[in-house]
Amino acid sequence: MLSRTNRARHKVNFVIDRFTSHIRRILPLLGLIAVVAACSQYSSRPGAITFHNVAARYNAYFMAEQDMLEAEFEMQKAYKENYNQLLPILLPMDSVRAQAVKPKLQDAIKKASIVAEKHQNSKWIDNSYILLGKARLYLGEWADGLEALRYVYANGRDEDDKNNALILLMRAYIEHKDYSNALGVAEYLSQQPLNKTSQRDFYLTKAYLHQQNGEYLTSVAILEETFPLLKKSTETARIHFAAAQMYDRLGQYALANKHYKGVSKNKPNYDLGFYSSMNSLQNEVVLNPGRDLTNVGFDKMLRDRKNDDLRDRVYFTMGLLAEHKKQIPEAISYLQQAAAASKGNMQQKAYTYLQLARIQYEALENFEMSKAYYDSALAILPQQAPEYRLVADRKRALDNFVTQYTIVSTEDSLQKLSKMNPAALDNKIDAIIEAREKKRLEEEEKARKAQIAAQNASLQQGGGNPLVNGGERRWELYDPALVNKGKIDFKRTWGNRPLEDDWRRSSRPLRSTAGNNAAGGTDSTGVAQSGQDNSGLTKGTADWQQVHDQLKRNVPLTDTAFAVSQKNKEEALYNLGKIYRFDLKESNRAIAAFERVLSEYPKTEYKDEIYYLLFLSNEQNAAQKDSWKSKLLSEYPNSTYARLVNKSADTEGTSGNATKEYEAMYKLYADGNHTRALEEIEKNLPSYKGSSLEDKFALLRVFLIGKVRGKEAYTQAITEFIRLYPNSVYLPRLKEMQELNSLSMGKR
Repeated sequence: MLSRTNRARHKVNFVIDRFTSHIRRILPLLGLIAVVAACSQYSSRPGAITFHNVAARYNAYFMAEQDMLEAEFEMQKAYKENYNQLLPILLPMDSVRAQAVKPKLQDAIKKASIVAEKHQNSKWIDNSYILLGKARLYLGEWADGLEALRYVYANGRDEDDKNNALILLMRAYIEHKDYSNALGVAEYLSQQPLNKTSQRDFYLTKAYLHQQNGEYLTSVAILEETFPLLKKSTETARIHFAAAQMYDRLGQYALANKHYKGVSKNKPNYDLGFYSSMNSLQNEVVLNPGRDLTNVGFDKMLRDRKNDDLRDRVYFTMGLLAEHKKQIPEAISYLQQAAAASKGNMQQKAYTYLQLARIQYEALENFEMSKAYYDSALAILPQQAPEYRLVADRKRALDNFVTQYTIVSTEDSLQKLSKMNPAALDNKIDAIIEAREKKRLEEEEKARKAQIAAQNASLQQGGGNPLVNGGERRWELYDPALVNKGKIDFKRTWGNRPLEDDWRRSSRPLRSTAGNNAAGGTDSTGVAQSGQDNSGLTKGTADWQQVHDQLKRNVPLTDTAFAVSQKNKEEALYNLGKIYRFDLKESNRAIAAFERVLSEYPKTEYKDEIYYLLFLSNEQNAAQKDSWKSKLLSEYPNSTYARLVNKSADTEGTSGNATKEYEAMYKLYADGNHTRALEEIEKNLPSYKGSSLEDKFALLRVFLIGKVRGKEAYTQAITEFIRLYPNSVYLPRLKEMQELNSLSMGKR
């Protein structure tokens, strides 16, 4: 048996062992508690910072970044390039296109927010705010996106992250067309030290800013500095293409071709490579006008089976070049082949119709055909296309124009017929019926042969719908331009007829086309067509005589009818002049129309207004402008239009005094007396407020500040001018000066 002492010692040892074992079990838990306490997101200890850096980077931020990359990839893949327009250097931030990837962007926002909520001491918090702001910008949540980016700039810990936030902020301003604020951000960034990646992004964004603002010279100058920073990729090929397009618009075709060749060296997709090659061929023809279009290289592109769905674009380009070389029939032929070759590319087909409409209007003055092509273009042009509103306005103007032009030509022809003796008039009407009958039969035979040829060609190709697949010529019902032309011809012949049985032979009264919405049409002489089926008409029969009598009723043979015809023609000519002046912006044709009214109708009731409109339309001819002003003031001194002319003269007088003062100050500047000139212009600048020369004085002040007060004051003066005179005609030039100045500062 153990002694009492040994038993006590053994008991003590047992208690110590139990306590030691318990301590060993809870020690890891105590260590973990200590570590967690040390790793608080508000702790500045190295261990805590390392823990949150790792946790933020490889958990929340990593997943948010992957969501953003996937979303951007999907949006880029869904973006459809329009090679007829200038390619934007950066893809626009379109909230509509972002709807397809909205769940990914929202998930990116959620994950990035976790970093801000749980890892405040992490170095990735600035990156998370940038990513969060970018996602909100894509979704169209501009206020929240801008707030996140401004937060990084104001509170960011890393200078590179702050610069990246500002670059994205500048891009957001560009998307909102807030070019003034975008330029302000660019001014600041140009003076900051940027790493290579940030410098590349800054240059691309800055070039994008000037491209969107129409300052192509500055944009391509920045891109030339950017290309050495870019790796070979499809995106680089795309930027080369955008640079080439801007050089094209600047008329520097050799430099454009240099960048078109750069496209092929940077892994372009098929469409980008195709359009690059085609535009390069186009420039070669422009640079060498003697080259024949058939052996430049377009024929090879047309033969390539891979280009079957792009043949319409090749023909379109050949049409543009033929027009450039003044080969109008060839241009129309190529463009018509382009329209026939279109396979699902409705946007390209719309541009083809627009070119045909313009050629028909400007080169051939075939106004009705031009209107038909504008109608066709508007029917298939997407409403979001940048030309849509302009085309719609042009189409509306041309609708009214064709109406007035038809009235003038119709009444003109009818009045000439009314001056013939009765026998000559009867012979003329008979000749009109014969010519119209002959033309109708020829067109029917031509259409029949074309349809047979199309059906045979389709059958040889293995069947199918002969009306859709037949040859180069497409059946009229599948061509909007021909449909519109058919509608015009139908209305000219039959008017707005109701849908009813036996409509072709239904009798209807014949009315002159001199009035609006006339029921009958006119032939080349202006005589209204009868609306009857003239098939098988024979001279001397009762049917022939009936048509003859109907046509003759339109000729104004009485004094009353002739006076009505004269009034219709006078009003139509006056309306034509206003359409030319205000809708079509063609001052020379407006002048000709107004002068014709005064010549043929010297007592017209519109005389005072026409004097005023001629005064406005002669903006390029000072002598004629003064002449019409004198006529208006002498013949109608108390008219509203005379008061308008006097008001204009007062404004010009004030401008004349300001011009003399400007010349005096500019002489001081030219003589090198910069300090005195600056004092004079700053003392008197408030007195020029509101004058047409105010911005010109302000511009001279900018130059003088640069001479007297140094570069910093000069830069500030440029920024101030841009803010105060956003609509000045001198703004583009001043912006170029600003960008060249800030670019050189950035290089230094």
